[in-house]
Amino acid sequence: MIAKTSSCSLNGIDAFVVDVEVDISMGLPVFQMVGLAEASVRESKERVRAAVNNSGYSFPMDRVVVNLAPADVQKTGTGLDLPVAVAILAASGLVPADGMGLYLLSGELSLDGRVKPVRGILPLALTAREQGFKGVLVPAKNADEAAMVEGLDVLGVTSLSQVVDFFAGHTTIVPFARDKKFMQRAFARGLDVDLSDVQGQAHAKRALEIAAAGGHHLMMTGPPGSGKSMLAKRLATILPFPSFEELLEVARIYSVVGGLETWKKESASRPFRAPHHTISDAGLVGGGARPLPGEISLAHHGVLFMDELPEFKKNVLEVLRQPLEDGKVTIARAGIKAVFPCQFMLVAAMNPCPCGYLSEPGNTCTCSHTKIQAYRSKISGPLVDRLDIQVEVPRVEFKALVNPKKAEKSLVVRKRVEKSRQIQIQRFASAPIFCNARMSSQDVHHYCHVDKNGERLLAQASDTLMLSARACHSILKVARTIADLADCPAIQSGHVAEAVQYRGFDRGLF
Repeated sequence: MIAKTSSCSLNGIDAFVVDVEVDISMGLPVFQMVGLAEASVRESKERVRAAVNNSGYSFPMDRVVVNLAPADVQKTGTGLDLPVAVAILAASGLVPADGMGLYLLSGELSLDGRVKPVRGILPLALTAREQGFKGVLVPAKNADEAAMVEGLDVLGVTSLSQVVDFFAGHTTIVPFARDKKFMQRAFARGLDVDLSDVQGQAHAKRALEIAAAGGHHLMMTGPPGSGKSMLAKRLATILPFPSFEELLEVARIYSVVGGLETWKKESASRPFRAPHHTISDAGLVGGGARPLPGEISLAHHGVLFMDELPEFKKNVLEVLRQPLEDGKVTIARAGIKAVFPCQFMLVAAMNPCPCGYLSEPGNTCTCSHTKIQAYRSKISGPLVDRLDIQVEVPRVEFKALVNPKKAEKSLVVRKRVEKSRQIQIQRFASAPIFCNARMSSQDVHHYCHVDKNGERLLAQASDTLMLSARACHSILKVARTIADLADCPAIQSGHVAEAVQYRGFDRGLF
């Protein structure tokens, strides 16, 4: 007898439908699985056999063949345990086949028949909705994750016997109630840091506000203890609250790597990732035999903070160049190709030299010219060119620390940022971008018109500083953001002048 259930397997952060077909025929007792299954899937044979027997059913003592279709695509993960077990029981006549085609099944089976949580439930739920399934049967601990997708019945199950009774009509499973307000509650908790914690640094705070308003990449240079890390960690507090679609994209990535619950408990907002400088290129952009997202994808729609930028390996920094422009990264392995989104804001921090005191008047730099050159050579010109804002963060004077002035809170700055973002959303309503930093060269020519004085100023800066075409476009993008913050429809010469001063590397300041 033949029976079929439906499940999903992952390819990157996307899920595709897998038809689990089971044929039971007379012959010597054998349990064979075909369909290009990886080791974790092939090992499910023993888990399924034990779970069926320990749930009170009899595993068939005949020839059992399980086919995972499409057979030319590799199947991964332990979520196929449950659909394989149910299909075997259906082929044995213990479960009616009617109604099974309406649901996607996923879940790992323990030896006693309990259903354990698995990774990648959110992509499965999205695929189920796209393919027109009525609902999904998933582990009870994954039900809230699948319930983020509307228009789908999410049935959380705890054991194999519960699934069998449900399809046999002996019991009902109440669909999981969606928690539509978890994001608002998480946002209401707020963050434990605020921009007003940083004393002084008005120039750097202004650069931070512009970066947040336009989604620009930012680099800060200054001596140790000047507040670079403090500023970077407070960038998330002035970013606008993400839309539900953006949160769903972020949640999809964290679901694949198994970190969704941690993300929801910590913030359920824009991610903030700060990888250590010993990270590998695969850890940063993603990779592995079965490609998984890296830090740049985990920072999708959020902030990637790279402290002590020159301490990162040069090959690690160079792999950032394409993702910074494209907003996505493609990982290709033998027979596998995965595309991961990575529209993040890069915030980099570095010292002016290895000891950190090159630009400090009151301190003596102990670094030789050779050491300074070697230190800075780790950061290539093409990478720096892609950082729209390059600002110096000098040492804070003692007077500002002991007699702090009242500084703007993150909430005040965020309101200005959100107002600027709304202007950009309206501007790019017909384009597939959401902020000024994502403008292409054609978009720059279309949206970044400059008056005569501003054009003259930009031409002078380009000739004097020998700016590349990309650097000129970066200046225009930043000027467009400055104009948006000032609620000014046209870019004026003052906006261009401020944007030029944020090209510290090109101006040879550090």
